[in-house]
Amino acid sequence: MKKIFYAAALALLSFCIPANKKITIFMAGDSTMAIKETKAYPETGWGMPFVYFWDSTVSIVNKAKNGRSTKTFISEGLWQSIIDNVQEGDYVFIQFGHNDESKEKKERYATPDTFRMNLTRIIRETREKKGIPVLFTPVSRRKFDTTGVALPTHAEYDAYVKEVAEKEQVIFIDLDTKSRDLYQQVGKEPSKLLFMQLKPGEHPNYPDGRDDNTHFSETGARLIAQLVLKEIREKVPDLASHIYHPKVK
Repeated sequence: MKKIFYAAALALLSFCIPANKKITIFMAGDSTMAIKETKAYPETGWGMPFVYFWDSTVSIVNKAKNGRSTKTFISEGLWQSIIDNVQEGDYVFIQFGHNDESKEKKERYATPDTFRMNLTRIIRETREKKGIPVLFTPVSRRKFDTTGVALPTHAEYDAYVKEVAEKEQVIFIDLDTKSRDLYQQVGKEPSKLLFMQLKPGEHPNYPDGRDDNTHFSETGARLIAQLVLKEIREKVPDLASHIYHPKVK
């Protein structure tokens, strides 16, 4: 009789204790985060290696896209495609600024007020769906002075991101500062390896070479993704508990 009772109790518990809830991390951003087409290789958005850090309970939906600002991300429906699918407990990573600050490209440019308003909208709509927004400053470009000091490249729009993060009390990752610290640590010349710095004939996709201090190589994207992971371990412990840990034999 006792065996029957324990079996019934265990069966009841199996219904009461839910399996690990699936979590989705949605990524909203620009080309520095985006998935790249094969023809762009070796250009790599940091969101690409980022998918390999997680256990089976986490899915990544990377909606970041080349050339997008908060303005065009919203107007083109990319934001709507995220918010329509956010569920309670999901995360939305928000990284903009590169294109919002491009005054010469009117279709992308977002004034400071519009930029702050758009970020605030994304954060609040995420929370309305009981999702968890994580706000990033734009990842730094590679720029050094003559003495080898890595220089800020998004000072104005960084300040707006920080302002919104403080006002909305949102999880905040200062990726601009962290990435610039990385370039400084690597050094002025070696840091070229983190970016799309190619000599003519070095890669078939870029026969004329490329001199690009904004977009990452595979190595650069992986190191930026690792920076983000380190910040998540410190600032988002609930999410960090889902980081994949290989079993040591």
